[in-house]
Amino acid sequence: MLSDEILFLPASELAKRIQSKALSPVDLTKAYLDRSEKLGSRLNAYARLTPESALAEADAAEKEIKRGHYRGPLHGIPYAAKDLLSVKGLPTTWGAKPYENQVFDYDATVIEHLRRVGAILIGKAAMIELAGGMNYRFASASLEGPAKNPWNTKCWTCGSSSGSGAIVAAGLAGFAIGTETWGSIVCPAAFCGVSGLRPTYGRVSRYGAMALSYSMDKIGPLARSAEDCAHIFAAIAGHDFKDRGTLNIDKAAFTYSPSMELSAKPLRVGWLTNAWKKLDSHAEKPLQAAERSVRKFFPGTRNAALPEGPFEDAGGLIIAVEGVAAFRELIRSGKIAQLADPLGQINGYVSEQLSGADYVRALQVRDILQQKMTDMFDTFDVLVAASQPIGATPLETNLETDLTFPDPLGNLPVGLQFLAKAGNDAAVIRAARIFQQHTDWHRRHPKVS
Repeated sequence: MLSDEILFLPASELAKRIQSKALSPVDLTKAYLDRSEKLGSRLNAYARLTPESALAEADAAEKEIKRGHYRGPLHGIPYAAKDLLSVKGLPTTWGAKPYENQVFDYDATVIEHLRRVGAILIGKAAMIELAGGMNYRFASASLEGPAKNPWNTKCWTCGSSSGSGAIVAAGLAGFAIGTETWGSIVCPAAFCGVSGLRPTYGRVSRYGAMALSYSMDKIGPLARSAEDCAHIFAAIAGHDFKDRGTLNIDKAAFTYSPSMELSAKPLRVGWLTNAWKKLDSHAEKPLQAAERSVRKFFPGTRNAALPEGPFEDAGGLIIAVEGVAAFRELIRSGKIAQLADPLGQINGYVSEQLSGADYVRALQVRDILQQKMTDMFDTFDVLVAASQPIGATPLETNLETDLTFPDPLGNLPVGLQFLAKAGNDAAVIRAARIFQQHTDWHRRHPKVS
């Protein structure tokens, strides 16, 4: 039986052991499945496990590697996919009661890409119903119930990628795939103490993924290091003719090797002073320490301030309108009443009252705000801020009224986020890797047994 320390290794380090044949993909897959069967249900982390297909894929990977056919750093690495990504023949529930028996006869492009590089799907990760598309007040807004934080099971994992965060933090898989429309990768990464990459819109195909907001949905990894995220992103990025929202081939593809960073110019870093109005007492001290580290590792770091503007108002209205368009049949059929969260049961009807003029105006405001952000990157390559102003919230927190409730429990992770200009995902990865090369926060993990 593999030790917990091995199961918590970053995927990039597991890959070196697999490539050298010091670690068996079959043994690794069995160990993650055993751990997932033991702990997954306690954390409400999985929608389902796929042991039979996972072991078959692991056996195939091991045989290929023994023959000298090594596909790269994800070959033989077990992972979980958020349950809004279709996998042929498996239920894809979108975390919601009305879709609990939904089955597609094709794989999402992301699943195809990961299979092509030899990654091993061991299960579908639990999620907030409809990825929060009809909004929600409570962590229990999921077909599987509230995802529990491995650092403290009285707390939530955050965001619609709630199960993906729990799986990575608890060492139940080598990595997980999440999605983000508005914070659903960044927040679980912060609350669970793992690394997450929210990629540039359009670099990862959404074919086979549940649609929430056509102009804002993104797919990305949650893993144990920035380098892991880079390798996963390289595998899943790229133009897809089945998703007209993907960028052109030259702008969508991403290649990565740590050696690429050696000749790069020093990064111009800005520490955001107004990303949050206030940090709670739990988050303030570690983020002050993080700021000292950033200023040490990135000489010349300067203070920066986000431009003023109704970011949340514009973004929220766009998501609301596009969400009711995506789930029009659910709303009109009345099946929306089957959702677990009281707010989700009614919010679609409210959002339908927003007008086309409201939507167009929000798009215009978004364009102005995007240009203001783009202008900031004339001065800075990377901006840095707290991912959230708080640590993980208690499971029973009302997210509509009490999200800023100070964490009374302590000993919970706090997240740091790196932001760059659209398309410059490499700068984000490089900055995060430099930070992790000089700190050990990303190597800490909860003691879950």
